[in-house]
Amino acid sequence: MVSCPDVRGCAQARRCDTAVRTVPAAPFTSPLAESLAESLLERFLRYVSVDTQSCRERTSSPSTPGQLELGRMLVRELHEAGIADAALDGNGYVTATLAATDPDAPVIGLIAHLDTSPDAPGAGVVPIVHREYDGDVLELPLDGTRLDPAAIPELVAKRGHDIVTASGDTLLGADDKAGVAAIVTAAAHLAAHSELPRPTLRIAFTPDEEIGEGATLFDIERFGAVCAYTIDGSELGELQDETFTASEVIVTVRGVEVHPGQATGKLVNALRLAARIVAALPSDRLTPETTSGREGFIHPYELTGGAAHAQIRTIVRDFDDELLERHIELLRATATEIVGAEPRARLEFEVRPQYRNMRHYIDRVPYVVEAAEAAIRAEGIEPLRGPIRGGTDGSRLSEMGLPTPNIFDGGHEYHSVREWASLQDMAAAGATIVRLAEVWARLEARDVDARVAG
Repeated sequence: MVSCPDVRGCAQARRCDTAVRTVPAAPFTSPLAESLAESLLERFLRYVSVDTQSCRERTSSPSTPGQLELGRMLVRELHEAGIADAALDGNGYVTATLAATDPDAPVIGLIAHLDTSPDAPGAGVVPIVHREYDGDVLELPLDGTRLDPAAIPELVAKRGHDIVTASGDTLLGADDKAGVAAIVTAAAHLAAHSELPRPTLRIAFTPDEEIGEGATLFDIERFGAVCAYTIDGSELGELQDETFTASEVIVTVRGVEVHPGQATGKLVNALRLAARIVAALPSDRLTPETTSGREGFIHPYELTGGAAHAQIRTIVRDFDDELLERHIELLRATATEIVGAEPRARLEFEVRPQYRNMRHYIDRVPYVVEAAEAAIRAEGIEPLRGPIRGGTDGSRLSEMGLPTPNIFDGGHEYHSVREWASLQDMAAAGATIVRLAEVWARLEARDVDARVAG
């Protein structure tokens, strides 16, 4: 197994690892996936080299200029593939259309997001391709970062896969550039093979999904699709039609500041009060690290401020709307009790709804999920059904009237410097999109309209 620390070295790495192969190369899910793999990898390596990390304190769309840089790159590549209407708008949204082979077929959307998470360093990504992964610990060259199968069980099943990581000091960007690469690769393949059946495919790449803004300026009417699919999942075969319902809660504490040498009986330290609020929240339940499955949580992710003013930013999640409200009220009661014990302090409590469980909307159109299941099975994969412990653009788009379940893209360990992706699984995602086009090409628009009416 050979690792290449530079995008330009990947071709050399491919030649070298053939000579030193230690395990058999993992098979692809189909000849189609194998045919897409190398062009998909080349695209993916280009995309992750662009810094598209979004900024939570957004003042314009997109929140960072790198997203526009990647958007322009994608427009050029879509034009080169023969998709002439590809365009980047002033808000950072890339849209494109691949016309149907059958004019009676419906219009279907494919969506991925341009930005990467602000939760870990995202600038200067240098991807490494680990050819034919041997199943051992992957020691990355920077910051002592290691990918240990004992701690990352998903790696155990990837022996023989071509694994892509960053260098150890940044995230990789598979969330969601693996999805972007899968869509562009599949669209280019379909554009080059007019004999393959497809509906009209509307493509969109959105900005600022990681800060909950990807759907904010999305023009559903102009997009014109009956449904869409985000390619923003993880493990091979994942198909998800349920997400958390989510809110952000901002707790602000205002104290009384004075020179510490003259503080006796006068100082009210807002930062100490805020720290007490965080410490008083349950630590053995209702936290991301102690919950799983359908359990919700309260997650304080940022504490800032000083003696005069302190702020706790918290995300609250649950699949059940009523339970979500209970979590918010627990946080409110905890903050009120602690700050209320100091009459000179003031508390501000702001709840910002972010998105609702997409299941409320997708359950009304089960055929949208059925079509994705058929496509995944056509690629030789058994669908993995389960809720997302998070959200996608599809959460808000479904609420806005565009049913949008989520399909896998082959990435793992998102939002961390341990992020990685399997080339075999990314290629399977690209091939699944081609299969999805074929499934929808069999449905005429009037059939879809009849199902909606029913």
